[in-house]
Amino acid sequence: MRLKLLVAIALLPLAACGKQASAPVTEGVTDAMIASAPEGEWLTYGRDYGEQRFSPLTKISDQNVGELGLAWSHDLETARGQEATPLMHDGVLYVSTAWSMVKAFDAKTGELKWSYDPKVPRDTLVRACCDAVNRGVALYGDKVYVGTLDGRLVALEQKTGKVVFEQTVVPNQKDYTITGAPRVAKGKILIGSGGSEYKARGYLAAYDAQTGKELWKFHTVPGNPADGFENKAMEEAAKTWGNSKWWELGGGGTVWDSITYDPATNLVYFGTGNAEPWNPAANGREGDSLYTSSIVAVDADTGEYKWHFQETPEDRWDFDSNAQITAADLDVNGQKRRVVLHAPKNGYFYMLDAKSGQFISAGSFAPQTWTTGIDPKTGRAQINPDAKYEKTGKPFLALPGAAGAHSWQPMSFSQQTGLVYIPANLAAMPYAAAKDWKPTDIGFQTGMDGALTAAPADKAVREGAKAATTGALIAWDPVKQKEAWRVTFTGPWNGGTLSTAGNLVFQGNADGYFAAYSADKGQKLWSFPTQTGVIAAPMTYLVDGEQYVAVMAGWGGVWDIATGVVARKSAGHYNISRLLVFKLGAKGQLPAMKELNQLPLDPPPFTGKPEQVAAGADKFARYCSVCHGDAALPGTINPDLRRSQYINAAEGIRAVVIDGVLMHGDNPKGMVSFKSALSADDVENIRQYLIKRANEDKALGDK
Repeated sequence: MRLKLLVAIALLPLAACGKQASAPVTEGVTDAMIASAPEGEWLTYGRDYGEQRFSPLTKISDQNVGELGLAWSHDLETARGQEATPLMHDGVLYVSTAWSMVKAFDAKTGELKWSYDPKVPRDTLVRACCDAVNRGVALYGDKVYVGTLDGRLVALEQKTGKVVFEQTVVPNQKDYTITGAPRVAKGKILIGSGGSEYKARGYLAAYDAQTGKELWKFHTVPGNPADGFENKAMEEAAKTWGNSKWWELGGGGTVWDSITYDPATNLVYFGTGNAEPWNPAANGREGDSLYTSSIVAVDADTGEYKWHFQETPEDRWDFDSNAQITAADLDVNGQKRRVVLHAPKNGYFYMLDAKSGQFISAGSFAPQTWTTGIDPKTGRAQINPDAKYEKTGKPFLALPGAAGAHSWQPMSFSQQTGLVYIPANLAAMPYAAAKDWKPTDIGFQTGMDGALTAAPADKAVREGAKAATTGALIAWDPVKQKEAWRVTFTGPWNGGTLSTAGNLVFQGNADGYFAAYSADKGQKLWSFPTQTGVIAAPMTYLVDGEQYVAVMAGWGGVWDIATGVVARKSAGHYNISRLLVFKLGAKGQLPAMKELNQLPLDPPPFTGKPEQVAAGADKFARYCSVCHGDAALPGTINPDLRRSQYINAAEGIRAVVIDGVLMHGDNPKGMVSFKSALSADDVENIRQYLIKRANEDKALGDK
């Protein structure tokens, strides 16, 4: 009896922290293989557990990369943004596409072996902040895992694509989505969710790789104090939200991308999203709002909190910390240290101790105006008082903007050069707090005045905004916290990077090219016209002694759908979603490029009233601009409402926005009804705003 009691007591901590996972697999793709991949294989999102995206392959090098050609390609059936990194195991290439579809190809020939469509409802777009994208799958044992946009975790047979299990893993299918790639560690599938602009409460969770059952969950923001706290970490975090009722809007802090398991520490490092709402005055929050806009580390076995480092305290600019987190061993001040490297949205590059989270150093890799600097001892950002727009009552032009100086597009770390290669966005954004803002049950819940900051119909202002908006590939020395070299691009929102032992860095860009640069000096050595923007990160693999480089092409994501006048600075062409695979000596060609045709800008005459336009601008900014562009200036994916037939008559636009006619029929378009938030008068005001905007732009010469 005494022995049973002792055993029961010993098991209490395990029961409190998490359920027992199935044993790690011993066949197929194992933990040991992910930690040290067989030659030429790419088995996890960042190639290794450290998410370094560095390949030791050298058959393609700075000496022969000019001979690279198209081996094969595959056009996709979805023309949304493509953000996935393909994986390769045992001669098969696995990739996810927009709408969370999964495909398996013969990695040598490009033959399609199988395809899986989870049939995500198209109305899921209403809660997807940034396109119907998916960043990749996970491999483990004999299965392929994908998180779907509508919040399911699905396991498929690697050989056939047959569904093994699927579980709805988000708390609800109203505020949450999944766009990130799952990660694998010790028999667990690790994944979070998106939704910080809605009413989501962030978390990272571990699921049993064999059954999909939840094993543990760590929330990134506290819940309602009246319900009690799940752990000490949540109790401490609750002290940093002031007197607000943050839980009523969820709190944000979603883990929508970066997840890194580190066998050296047995910790999982992950980034968290912005606090919700962006505007602190909208719900009266004060303080740091932990654990938003932070790196958090938890025990991989139990999900128990170990440490955190907040990169953006009091976040009110959407400076998520969801950019990829890289673990590496570096010589720091003459001492070898296991470190975490991170370049989040806020424009600073951080180096932290991997085991303790202790701040080591930081450097500014991109221009920024939201701080006056970083405390050299603590790493805490010193916030510029003018950046607290809700307190000044004035708009604030921030560098970087909400797209981030570095967003989800993965960086890579070269073990040869010691440099990190960052796809940087050099773009500002205006912020202004909405007055008398109230939450609703549909659309963004950010508390911002998007009408006040919308781009005016002024050619000089627009050209100035375009000129000031650029992008770059930045080679960064993490030890010196100093730039080594850079390549400047026409605009932002360029692709993730791959570095190799052949002294190469590969990156696609928004201008429609896939290129290779020397890793040590940044010299451009080769490029290929992709006919569309590239935002995904490339990977490389080996089959039958030949090295291949693969990348997903397809322009999209938040930059295209939401940024208005600057959305097309680089990508003024069709989004052609395809998988491209290259090898030395190949001579493949793409089909002839199509021209970008649009409906004419031929609006009806404006007959509305100024007060209608003002009211319509406010409603459009809150409910429409995230898909149809700031100031109704769209990118290339979603419809241009200035050119829409539905603005010609009040009943036409009302049928779409109130009645939801585009969600009916055999081919639903994803445009849901907004009748819970908008009245018929609201919709008519939006129509008058669109007509006014269309006539203004026609007068400016927009054809």
